[in-house]
Amino acid sequence: MVRLVCAFLLVVCPVAAFIPLIDGGKGMPALYNGWNNEQLSKQAASAVSRAIGAGKTKIEVNFPPVPNVEEVKFGTPLNQKFGKNVVAKDLKFKGGYKPGSEVSRQLIAYSNVYWAKKLAGAAKGGVLGGKQACVLSSEPVNFANIQSMGDLSRSGKIMSEKARKEGRTGEAVICINPGGEEQWDRIVSAHVQPGCPCIMLNSAYSTSYDLGNKRGFEEAYYLKRISKGWVFRSFPGPWEAYLERPDGTVELLQQYRTKPALREVAALVRDESFKRYAINNDRWSPGFGERL
Repeated sequence: MVRLVCAFLLVVCPVAAFIPLIDGGKGMPALYNGWNNEQLSKQAASAVSRAIGAGKTKIEVNFPPVPNVEEVKFGTPLNQKFGKNVVAKDLKFKGGYKPGSEVSRQLIAYSNVYWAKKLAGAAKGGVLGGKQACVLSSEPVNFANIQSMGDLSRSGKIMSEKARKEGRTGEAVICINPGGEEQWDRIVSAHVQPGCPCIMLNSAYSTSYDLGNKRGFEEAYYLKRISKGWVFRSFPGPWEAYLERPDGTVELLQQYRTKPALREVAALVRDESFKRYAINNDRWSPGFGERL
């Protein structure tokens, strides 16, 4: 009997130890390794899977599509590494990532296709789900240059007549950069069948100037930079406020059972940062936490 128990533990324990690697673990992803080592994609896909399993069909997923969004035009080393080693390679982009190439010039647009590809399995219900998943984008993407779409069965442009006509029964739809949330219900009506999942992925701007949306889309996975820190939420968990330290690590300051106001979280993180570090917590200034 003892031998049986020991054998069981030898089998089970290694598997249990790998569970955080399967779902990306708890808490916000590591800055900025989480973009490159699949932690972020695993977390987001797991959150979407849990939300759909809980009956949610209208879903928002929002996070920085590249490590340094504000500096994407200048090609920071972190963005270049992500574009070359992750996006272009995973999508098998024709010609690869080179200075001046299409994928380097439109890095956010193609990064979002990469993220949609990573979410597709969860959106269609996993290996046994039996559904199809498509990606629609509002961004300047040439899908013909992408040679590996994974679980994405088709692609198209949001609100185009062609994309509407090609819709399939039971299809999950991932919409990249769908615009202001006042358009989302129109997009659902145009492209999504009743009861099927629709994921609004990485809208580039908010017309509510707050966290998440006010249209009833479940914020299944949400990561937003605020002054001196971050706001994070992974379904069905709480909303969390993180302080970003001068060395680039983060610290959880507070959890919220319901979605807080942006101004409330921003004030909490900003005040704590100033209390601890005064002006010495600036990611832009050489010698004072610069880490791009």
